[in-house]
Amino acid sequence: MNEDTTVLPFRQSGKIEDPLTEIAREGARRMLAQMLKAEADAFVAHFADERLEDGRQRGIRHGSGPERQIQIGIGPFDVQRPKVRDRTVTNMADTRIRFTTNILPK
Repeated sequence: MNEDTTVLPFRQSGKIEDPLTEIAREGARRMLAQMLKAEADAFVAHFADERLEDGRQRGIRHGSGPERQIQIGIGPFDVQRPKVRDRTVTNMADTRIRFTTNILPK
């Protein structure tokens, strides 16, 4: 078979051939993760004065949600939303602390 051809392969959408673009994507991925963590930490710090009867802090960080994909200007990103848990044992939904990130789309 003749390897000398003028047919050029199409660039695949998920494949990045430019190392600078990959550096920008990795930097954006790290920055987004840090912003989400800082937002959750600030939310927990806002409620740091509220304590339970036994002295424990009422609102705490509680891991991350499932990984999902969002679309931004550089391309698709996999992100995990941080979770905050209210330790209060009550059935009244209006008194529970609920964390919703303002950075990620719904």
